[in-house]
Amino acid sequence: MHAHFIKILISKNKLTITNHPSPIIMDLLTTFFFYALLVTTTKGAHNNPSPCSESKPDTSGLSIIHIESQCSPFSTQKPDPWATTVLKMASKDSERVSFLDSLIKEQKTTSAPIASGQQVLNIGNYLVRATVGTPGQLMFMVLDTSLDAGWVPCSGCLGCSSTMFSPNTSSTYGPMDCDSAQCSATTVRGLMCTSSGPEACQFNQSYGGDSSFVATLSHDNLSLGKDNIPNYAFGCVNAVSGSNIPPQGLLGLGRGSLSLMAQSTSLYNGLFSYCLPSYKSYYFSGSLKLGPIGQPRNIRTTPLLHNPHRPSLYYINLTGITVGRVQVPIPQEFLSFDPNTGAGTIIDSGTVITRFVQPVYNSIRDEYRNQTQGPFSSLGAFDTCFSVTHEKVAPTITLHFQDLDLKLPLENTLIHSSSGNLACLAMASAPSNVNSVLNIIASLQQQNLRIMFDTVNSRLGIARELCN
Repeated sequence: MHAHFIKILISKNKLTITNHPSPIIMDLLTTFFFYALLVTTTKGAHNNPSPCSESKPDTSGLSIIHIESQCSPFSTQKPDPWATTVLKMASKDSERVSFLDSLIKEQKTTSAPIASGQQVLNIGNYLVRATVGTPGQLMFMVLDTSLDAGWVPCSGCLGCSSTMFSPNTSSTYGPMDCDSAQCSATTVRGLMCTSSGPEACQFNQSYGGDSSFVATLSHDNLSLGKDNIPNYAFGCVNAVSGSNIPPQGLLGLGRGSLSLMAQSTSLYNGLFSYCLPSYKSYYFSGSLKLGPIGQPRNIRTTPLLHNPHRPSLYYINLTGITVGRVQVPIPQEFLSFDPNTGAGTIIDSGTVITRFVQPVYNSIRDEYRNQTQGPFSSLGAFDTCFSVTHEKVAPTITLHFQDLDLKLPLENTLIHSSSGNLACLAMASAPSNVNSVLNIIASLQQQNLRIMFDTVNSRLGIARELCN
C-alpha cells in the first residue's frame, strides 16, 4: 500500500486540492470542507450579536430576509423553533388564500372601517431594503408577487407602525390628482375619486383577508441597491385597519401596470428573479436580482399565462403531479387554466405552504400516504404527519409544468415538529371556508430555488440554488 500525499490550499472560502487524489478521496475531502465551512459560518453568525447590521447589497443582488430572521426589524430576541414559526405563519394562509380568491373575482370598490391602534405583522413574507424619497428614507418592504401597487405608511397615518415615510422631508415627493394617467379605474383598485380634476387620487384596498388601508396615490424616488427609479408611483398610506398590513410597506412585483416591473421597463426589461432563504436560516439571506444582469444563463422555463381579468397574478400551466413513481390521477378540470373563472395555478411569494383545490390535494395526500408508513396524525394546517423514523421511505413529489418538471427537494416537501418526532407533508388543501379555484405554489416550496420572472417574454424559470 502506498501513501498518497495531498496538498490542500484553503483561501477565502475556496478549496484547492493538488496531486489529484482518487475520486473517492476527492469527494470525501470536498464534503468535509463544505461541512466545516457551514459550521464555521453558522457559529460565527451566532457569536456575532449584530450579524446583519453591516449587511449591504452585493453584485449578486439585493438581500432578501424573511420576516422572522434575526436580520429583520420585526424579529424577536429569542426566535421560536423554525417548525413553530412555520406553523404560526401557515395559520394565516387561510386569510391569504381568501385574499387571492378576491383578486380573481370582478374588481369592485372595496371599503372597510379604519381603526386606530398599533398594527402587528402576522403574515409569512420576505423583506427587502429600499429607500424612498430624497434624501432616501430606509424602509423594509415586503415582496409580493400577486400585487402591483406598492405602498408605504406615511407620517400621520392612523393605526400605522412607528416607522413611517415622511413626505415633507423629501424634495421629490408629490401626490397625484384624480386626472393623472395612473389614477384610473383600470389601474387602481378601490378608487375613491368622485370626479376628475384637482382632487387627490385616493384608494381603499383590502390585504391579507381581514385588513385594509386608505392611501393617496403619490410619486417619489425609489432606490433599490444602486438603482434609482424616479417618479415611482405608490400609495402613501393614511390609515389602516386589521392585523395584516406590512408595517413598513410593500413592493408590488405583480404583472399589472402599477407594478415595479411595469414602472421600470427601461431599467430592468421586465425581468427579475429571487432566491428565497429557508425559514430555518435565522442569520442568512437570499437575493433579489432585478434586470437581465446576473440571471442564470441555463435555466428551464415554462410559459407564463396571461389572464386579462386578473392581470396581477402569475399563472403557470400545471399539467400533473407525480408522487414517487406514481402519476397521481387528477382530472384536468382541476388543473386547467380558465381566464373567466380564474381557475388554474399561480406562483405566489406571500402564501407559506402550497395549497391545492381539495380534489387535487386529496389525490396527492392519499398517494403519499400509500407510499409512507403510518400511523398518520395532524399538526396545525398539516394533516399527514408521521414518525420521523419512517421519513427515509417518504416519496419525492414532482410538479409537472409545461416544458418543465420540478422535483421538490425533501426540505421543500416535509416539515418537522418542534419536538422533532414528527415529519409532516408541507402542503394542504384550500381552506374549507374559501371556495377557491386556485392552486397556489407557495414560498416553502420555492425555498433554495432561483425563480425567474420574465414578464416581457412571458416565461417563468426555475433553477437549483443554495439561497442561504
